[in-house]
Amino acid sequence: MSLNLLIVEGNLHKENNDFKKAGIETHTESLKDTLFYLNKDLNIDVFNPCSEENFNKIINKITKYDGLIWGGSSLNIYNECIEIKRQILFMKECFKNIKKILGICWGMQVAVTAAGGEVKKAKNGPHIGIAKDITLSESGKKHKLYREKDNIFHSPAFNYDEVITLPSGAINLSSNKINKVQSLNFNSGISEIWGLQYHPEISYDKMISLIRFRKDRLIDYRKCFKSYQEIESHIETIEKEKKVSKKEVRMLELKNWLNSFN
Repeated sequence: MSLNLLIVEGNLHKENNDFKKAGIETHTESLKDTLFYLNKDLNIDVFNPCSEENFNKIINKITKYDGLIWGGSSLNIYNECIEIKRQILFMKECFKNIKKILGICWGMQVAVTAAGGEVKKAKNGPHIGIAKDITLSESGKKHKLYREKDNIFHSPAFNYDEVITLPSGAINLSSNKINKVQSLNFNSGISEIWGLQYHPEISYDKMISLIRFRKDRLIDYRKCFKSYQEIESHIETIEKEKKVSKKEVRMLELKNWLNSFN
């Protein structure tokens, strides 16, 4: 089945340029690679509401898309800069025009905020490269998002913030010790939104590259680690999970979202 999909890029151009200089795929590139791995018959456009001025150009053709995937970002939703305000505004337009939306990490946080929920800095700390023991709720066990998924699993993840207030009518599908909301489902406008706090589209290899790329920021600004040695020790735990992780299992949520169009 051929699908017309819109990917919304959440990062600023500077962050993506820094990724490229370091030899790291942008989040959108990783997402496109995964989508085409799962389904070659896709038509994909990319839009960045942070930096692209012509909202009307994309809004005028937005109804042509069967679905939208909104990916990750290094931004924090509660910092009310113009780039974030533009993203929230664009999500609200998507609620009016696109029936199926998948929000991943930042994308879920933007969707929650646009629908009246709330996101804050995570009280129990961040996920740096991996989220362990994500556990499905009873609703999650029955949801199409998690068809063939284990009830408890690990996943690539990188987030400092979390959903603390669900939008009206939203259902919490999974959680772990760090974040009470690891995934959710709700409706807004004409849209059915599936949200994931973690990253099934990103490999552990890329997560390790991101950690090393951000090592100074993780120590000096984020205060997640005290030393490079501590970072390398953390990477060793991710390497162990990488050895037992299966690509097809990691990406099941994306596969199930694509299959929901059938």
